[in-house]
Amino acid sequence: MQISIMLNGESRQLDAGTSITALIATLDLEKGRLAVERNREIVPKSQWDETLLTDGDELEMVHFVGGGEADAAATDSWTVAGRTFASRLIIGTGKYKDYALNAAAAEASGAEMVTVALRRVNLTDRSKPVLSDYVRPDQYTYLPNTAGCYTADDALRTLRLAREAGGWTLVKLEILADPKTLYPDVIETVRACDVLTKEGFEVMAYTSDDPAIAKRLEDAGAKAVMPLGAPIGSGLGIRNPINIRLIVEAATVPIVVDAGVGTASDAAIAMELGADAVLMNTAIAEAKDPVRMARAMKAAVRAGRDAYLAGRMPVRRYADPSSPLAGLI
Repeated sequence: MQISIMLNGESRQLDAGTSITALIATLDLEKGRLAVERNREIVPKSQWDETLLTDGDELEMVHFVGGGEADAAATDSWTVAGRTFASRLIIGTGKYKDYALNAAAAEASGAEMVTVALRRVNLTDRSKPVLSDYVRPDQYTYLPNTAGCYTADDALRTLRLAREAGGWTLVKLEILADPKTLYPDVIETVRACDVLTKEGFEVMAYTSDDPAIAKRLEDAGAKAVMPLGAPIGSGLGIRNPINIRLIVEAATVPIVVDAGVGTASDAAIAMELGADAVLMNTAIAEAKDPVRMARAMKAAVRAGRDAYLAGRMPVRRYADPSSPLAGLI
């Protein structure tokens, strides 16, 4: 007897009594980094053997897609949710020509954390490469994010699947208000952050450059607050340095400038404002030479951090001579 199910949005015929484990074996998928949702309820891996599929079931199978070694010189580490990192540069894994280039850029950047998106498993072409073959989760800290989510409910569903797929609890929460500006919906973000924190997630929350909202997210349990420098993918640089500085001064959790960085000087400015780290994707992925730009960003983040720690000179309205005037001929 045959039954009909929907698998990742496509109809599929199976023998009655097929378990989730048997279905995965038939599809030749690896169980380790996979999450399964049945009729919008996550099925824990421990229940796959005993969960028999029935006619009309709707299944989603997801894994991570593209959405370093610590440097000896980077002794000025930072910590988020109990995890310590030497590199203050976080990079994304989307928009690259291919995963090999993504991996090369990640290595050149010296990053230790990369953002990853959760997407449906490709059941049509099993020969296609996957991110984890190139940017490996045993070499980098994966930061699952909710890119493309426009409601708190969608973000919650995505991150619950991420935790099931790989056990990740450190996550990036990103809820967008509209597709044109990709500005964050701060109301939905605060609501989702509160729920996720209560469920045991360690949330790094993408938000606007509003100091009041940054404080709300911290109060809701965010382990790091990630104010934008400019709209996602715009390359406009740090548009509101005053607000970024206010957020840094008031925070008791790490502040990560996220989005809008276009070139190395933007990354340096973010760090000079006192940010704990900088997250970027497009600035590296869409550069003419992504690997070289990744190296530039690595140097810029370091230089900006050193300048912040050194303490800049006062800004004056008028000139002040560098050479002493005493003994002038």
